[in-house]
Amino acid sequence: MAARERPLSPHLQVYRWQIQMATSILHRATGIFLSVGALIIAGGLLALMMGPASWNCFTDHAGSWYGKLFLFAWTWSFAYHLCNGLRHIVQDFAIGFSIPAFVRSSWISVFASLVITALVWAYVFVGAAA
Repeated sequence: MAARERPLSPHLQVYRWQIQMATSILHRATGIFLSVGALIIAGGLLALMMGPASWNCFTDHAGSWYGKLFLFAWTWSFAYHLCNGLRHIVQDFAIGFSIPAFVRSSWISVFASLVITALVWAYVFVGAAA
């Protein structure tokens, strides 16, 4: 009997993409991005400690277009990781394991993170204008 070449475990090409898969991958990716942001915050604290020239350099970069883009992405990553983490805590109590509830809570975590990010940045822009 000839051996057939086939994968030993299911591959991503076998599965149809679902929101549950995307939220799981996004949760891990946002965790990594939050770690990078924590290093940048530590760098900002070091710049603050080193004096006005270093702090001004840091704030110039943070206020540039790429700095604001990073801060916006970091804000969304924080909000998403928080919302999805809360969803996981609820599921740790054996709540929401049915497929419809799982899909619904996945979408809620995505939309809630977008709303939180929009509220934070609306506050930033209103505060900057005042």
